[in-house]
Amino acid sequence: MNVELRFFATFREAVGTKVVEREYDEGTTVGEVLRELETEYDGLAGQLVENGGLRPHINVLKSGREVLHLDGMETELEDGDQLSIFPPVAGGTATEDVV
Repeated sequence: MNVELRFFATFREAVGTKVVEREYDEGTTVGEVLRELETEYDGLAGQLVENGGLRPHINVLKSGREVLHLDGMETELEDGDQLSIFPPVAGGTATEDVV
């Protein structure tokens, strides 16, 4: 089955591109894909999986739906899915008090 992997922000930098198309066997899970990506890309090593689960503050969407609201790391992928992987987001802008 064909799955499109989409990377954002620092994860895109680690992979070197925004989109990667991959072929996987039927029944492949999100967890299997994330563990494979950590092995393949040095910049992702230790960034996606922690203690067998998704690292805190990482967002992974399966065709637009947060995998934590599906079956988490055990969510099975299907042909044509998009797996979007977002790093933790921090920051913002400071505002001044207006009197």
